[in-house]
Amino acid sequence: MTIRSCKKIKGEVSLQDPIGVDKEGNELYLLDVLGTEPDEVLDEVDLKIQVKKLYEKMNKVLKDREKTIIQLRYGLLNGGCKTQREIAKMLGISRSYVSRIEKRAIKKLNKALSVNK
Repeated sequence: MTIRSCKKIKGEVSLQDPIGVDKEGNELYLLDVLGTEPDEVLDEVDLKIQVKKLYEKMNKVLKDREKTIIQLRYGLLNGGCKTQREIAKMLGISRSYVSRIEKRAIKKLNKALSVNK
């Protein structure tokens, strides 16, 4: 089975493009060969698109301190989530102030993301 040569040249391949036929003469699609459920592949692609939008909005609407707190709190930098107390100690502010900044940042992100729907 090979993917159409014109698609190789472009570097873009659709999951719904036919790539050959099976023993019974039915067309095979790339999505069939991947070995996962079609919904899982589409969900993964959708998740990556949403994550990209989130990072764009974070850079656009959040102040530096808000962005830092959200990144540390939810493990967006290195995958390790930190508690509000740990973040407060790192930044030299109170835990309650971290909580207020986090809530404000989440409201801003929610508003920015819901505007584009």
